[in-house]
Amino acid sequence: MKVGFYPKLAVMGILKNRRMYVPYILTCIGMVMMQYIITFLSLSPIIGSMEKGENVQSILSLGVWVIAVFAAIFLFYTNSFLIRRRKKEFGLYNILGMGKRNIGRILFWESIIEAVVSLIIGLGVGIALSKLAELGLINMIDGNISYNLSICVPAVTFTAALFAGIFVLILINNLFHIRLSNPMALLKSESEGEKPPKANWVFGIAGAVVLAAAYYIAVSIKNPLSALTWFFIAVIMVIAATYMMFVSGSVVFCRILQKNKKYYYKSNHFVSVSSMAFRMKRNGAGLASICILGTMVLVMIASSACLYIGKEDSLRTAYPRDMISDFQSENAEKMNDELISGIKTVINNVLGEKNLEAQDIIEYKNAQLCGLIRNGVLQTDWNESGENPLMYEELYYVYLIPLSYYNNIMGTNIKLEQNDALIYMPRGTYPFDKLTVKDSVTINVKGVLGDFPVTGEAMTYTVPTLFAVIPDFDETVRTLEEKLNTNGGRDLIQTHWYYAFNMDAPDEIQIEMLDRLWQAFRDNLPSACGYSLKSLASNKADFYNTFGSLFFLGIILSIVFIFAAVLIIYYKQISEGYEDMARFEIMQRVGMTKKDIRKSINSQMLTVFLLPLVMAGVHLAFAFPMICKLITLFNVINTNLLILTTLVSFFVFALFYTLVYRITSNAYYNIVSGAKEGK
Repeated sequence: MKVGFYPKLAVMGILKNRRMYVPYILTCIGMVMMQYIITFLSLSPIIGSMEKGENVQSILSLGVWVIAVFAAIFLFYTNSFLIRRRKKEFGLYNILGMGKRNIGRILFWESIIEAVVSLIIGLGVGIALSKLAELGLINMIDGNISYNLSICVPAVTFTAALFAGIFVLILINNLFHIRLSNPMALLKSESEGEKPPKANWVFGIAGAVVLAAAYYIAVSIKNPLSALTWFFIAVIMVIAATYMMFVSGSVVFCRILQKNKKYYYKSNHFVSVSSMAFRMKRNGAGLASICILGTMVLVMIASSACLYIGKEDSLRTAYPRDMISDFQSENAEKMNDELISGIKTVINNVLGEKNLEAQDIIEYKNAQLCGLIRNGVLQTDWNESGENPLMYEELYYVYLIPLSYYNNIMGTNIKLEQNDALIYMPRGTYPFDKLTVKDSVTINVKGVLGDFPVTGEAMTYTVPTLFAVIPDFDETVRTLEEKLNTNGGRDLIQTHWYYAFNMDAPDEIQIEMLDRLWQAFRDNLPSACGYSLKSLASNKADFYNTFGSLFFLGIILSIVFIFAAVLIIYYKQISEGYEDMARFEIMQRVGMTKKDIRKSINSQMLTVFLLPLVMAGVHLAFAFPMICKLITLFNVINTNLLILTTLVSFFVFALFYTLVYRITSNAYYNIVSGAKEGK
């Protein structure tokens, strides 16, 4: 046999089936491009040299493996469309005398061509666009831009090795299917599954139950940490339920339409509904895949956009003032006016070195406890019982605040009786009218405060935080210290003094002041006095890097998932077009016009087209409460902003989805109407 015979057959096979292969190869090119870009960014020395750049690269490294795993799964999935379309051709080769070994050689050369074209073009485009992506990411995280173009050899090597491995595995899978098939089965492969599936009510009801359970989890979770724990479980449940309901529910839906004689026996409905009924198992799986991918895109874009847009709010939530200091003493008695006055003197002396002064000061004494609150009783010994606090929504941080400090901060003159309290919770509500600690101190809740300048640290906690303003602070804290701080020397209640202020100075001066304050406190404060210092200026880069890289990764992954959804939609239309071509040819012989074909296609689109989009919207709506909880882990509590980004994301995705379906439906029309011949 002549040299080049098999490569020639492989090229001819790809060209003859270009409607199937061109989108597949373009998708492979896109996947290679995205893989290189995200790997390049995760290894970029420019990003790594930025302040807190290692955090950005850690987040991007996660994206590297997400895209790698998804690319492998998705390319296997889409290749199944190609091999199914080619089985009839291979069966014909087999009958004409070509053995399965020879067919395997054709598949081998096809895989070589696909891999070479995808890797060369994909890496070329990825290298060309990598600098643009790097500039976009640096701009998002407010870094210093560099215009030096470079090629990352480790990224090229990793991407090439990854996709070479994927193409080898796909080839092995194709050879396995060809080897197990006989010639007649290959010839009849395109007509497999022509018997309409039966409606599986049990399967559908089970899917509805699983979906309802997932929705209940999403809307009932209150604790952000619990939301993080249950989120992935709920996602798996939603994916499984979506497939179950689309596969079984779509069959039931077609049966209902067929029984509706007024609807079914019309020229624009008859062919479309009968065609769908024969292939609803595969059709339902395809629609479910589109729905899941659409939901993933919407969740990622809406949440990451909300985080990125709300990064300034998040920064100010964690750092309500430019400089935040917190001091802890051995007990409430030692956190006296003399110690507090000494601390203020140190701060003023350090600021005076740069002719600065503390502005917009927030200061108050507080006592801190942590425990499980059940029926209004604070259990501080939960850690000894072996219980996992992350699994309980009853875990609270409690701050006791002197009424005198509150009145001074807020400019009020509130008076309270002994053992009474006013409470404030930044997130959530306190469901009880009392708070009892260690069976010794009971605080009566007399009202809820509308606002209070809480510590930045308290706003970063992922568990509920309760602030209780009490009139008899010193007496209450001393009583609790006697009861609680006797357990092996552990301080179950701690007395703090919080002092936060702004400075009229640029970031570099503020960072310098932070270092000077650290040194001054080490030199001047008693060794028994603990302290912590945090500066907005020194942590700003970390915030910008984290939120910018998350948004960038959300965009990259959304593009990858959109690639996948578009290809599934396209292959769905093309494969169904070839399956329906014979039916429409018969219908045209008995009088169906091109106009009738177009009406039938529009009917089919309107029947099934909106299902994935509507279901994705429903998934997103029920996931919204859980997304709200998750973004609070990043100190973003702007619900209105999340609603806005969610609505905009859904609207834009719906427009794109409509456009893609309109374009791909034209490809379906060209096949079934004979407007364009050839494969």
